[in-house]
Amino acid sequence: MLKDQIKNLAKAYKSEFIALRRHLHSNPELSFQEYKTAEFVEEKLKSFGILKLERKANTGIVALIEGKNPEKKTIALRGDMDALPIIEQNEVSYKSKNLGIMHACGHDVHTASLLGAAKILSEIKDKLEGTVKLIFQPGEELIPGGASLLIKENVLENPRPSGIIGQHVMPLIPVGKVGFRSGMYMASADELYITITGKGGHGAMPETLADPVLMASHMIVALQQVVSRNASPKIPSVLSFGRVEALGATNIIPNEVKIQGTFRTLNEEWRAKAHIQMVKIATGIVEGMGGEIDFEVRRGYPFLKNAEVLTEKAKNAAKDYLGEENVEDLDIWMAAEDFSYYTQEIDGCFYRLGTRNESKGITSGVHTPTFDIDEDAMEIGAGLMAYLAVNELNS
Repeated sequence: MLKDQIKNLAKAYKSEFIALRRHLHSNPELSFQEYKTAEFVEEKLKSFGILKLERKANTGIVALIEGKNPEKKTIALRGDMDALPIIEQNEVSYKSKNLGIMHACGHDVHTASLLGAAKILSEIKDKLEGTVKLIFQPGEELIPGGASLLIKENVLENPRPSGIIGQHVMPLIPVGKVGFRSGMYMASADELYITITGKGGHGAMPETLADPVLMASHMIVALQQVVSRNASPKIPSVLSFGRVEALGATNIIPNEVKIQGTFRTLNEEWRAKAHIQMVKIATGIVEGMGGEIDFEVRRGYPFLKNAEVLTEKAKNAAKDYLGEENVEDLDIWMAAEDFSYYTQEIDGCFYRLGTRNESKGITSGVHTPTFDIDEDAMEIGAGLMAYLAVNELNS
């Protein structure tokens, strides 16, 4: 059976997949700066005999694996390549060599898994009923998102895939398991940048000031009603402020306060209304207290919706490949992913790869300086992705 052949290849090449991941982990590059990573990926693809490839968006790579009937159907597989500006604290042989840059979100795993899937698929391409399009994507971590740039450069054309599949590490799921969810899955994400200007001065003379710190305090509290009293309770929404900068002192009121936050939801119509409402409420409060405000809503990624038919087929294929007991149902996740741009254009399935192992102390979350994975996940990461592509093409 083709499934058994893929399993055997994934097992046989497991050490190679781990080595790929460790190389990438040791040599991380920030969003849209993945030049050496792209060169490494190109070199590996060519060594697998995959020669139909091209660069897009400077550091993105698109490659084709054509089966015996290449024009019959095309399925796309995506892996992101960029790292984060984090100082790694893991003491491992494959620790980041680039100080202040770390693969703390598992994109090294995603790229290595896609390379592994490519190696497997290239060896069985004569049994594929169609074409597999490999998308190695830059800049997932940074607005406007590499996916949006690749789409503008026609990554979803010539040939156009019937669907796209992506995987992401999940440190909450034990190694050996994966997770799926049909329909709405991940939130849109917008960045909020606010500057409130007043009149600063001595804290003992409040009657002579227009206090921007007080304005900011009222504004932050009041804006919570955007979610609690304006959003439908049926629509998940989050409004959070993570940075407030008021460079005064115990007895000095500054002239301005800078605030940064994020707004996330799972409904595009409500998202647009919320933007207007936030600016309206904030402006009213600040101007009513004698200040001025600059409120920038920087639109980020849209919500991510998994196509039901494609996702259910992939979920059933995962049960067939791993066993039903190793496939979990996922809940809505209010984080964001630029894979959502693909799902706005074609059917998509974005699933989770378990990487947790408490017995090995591998429990840290993504975007932390101690994030790591149980590398047994690499065999599944590459093998399952290859099997999902085969299942979609040959079903």
